[in-house]
Amino acid sequence: MPSKETIEDALTKIFSGINQLKDAFPHKEFTIDGRLVGDIGEAIVQSDYEIDLYKGLAVDYDGETPCGKKVQIKATFKDSLTFKKVPDYYLGIKIHRNGDYEEIFNGPGEVIASKYYHRKGFGKELLSFPNKRLKELSNKVDANERIKLRV
Repeated sequence: MPSKETIEDALTKIFSGINQLKDAFPHKEFTIDGRLVGDIGEAIVQSDYEIDLYKGLAVDYDGETPCGKKVQIKATFKDSLTFKKVPDYYLGIKIHRNGDYEEIFNGPGEVIASKYYHRKGFGKELLSFPNKRLKELSNKVDANERIKLRV
């Protein structure tokens, strides 16, 4: 059984990392109890893609492209991403433990909606979709319909 010291040491490291992220991205909260993965994903996306994140929380969208396309960003460490309301643009990534990530979906939310609109609860409930299927859909999105990487 893990000792109290083991738990304390692990939590100290976790919160030290969270404080480091907050210092680097002061407009994000990085709360341990619910928004941590999403905030990390948004920080990654903001660094690598042409997206300006909204300050604080915004309903349905996390930011927008320089030309005003509204973007919902989703991140996961697992093998699926969530989707509810059909956003203008959806950018989903899978983060790996070493900080690397892979783009799972980059394009109009309508691409996902047209494939899954028939699914029970679609558009009303937060549903989970396999990364593999979302990546297949993303591969069909034209380059002009993708959010550009920063150069």
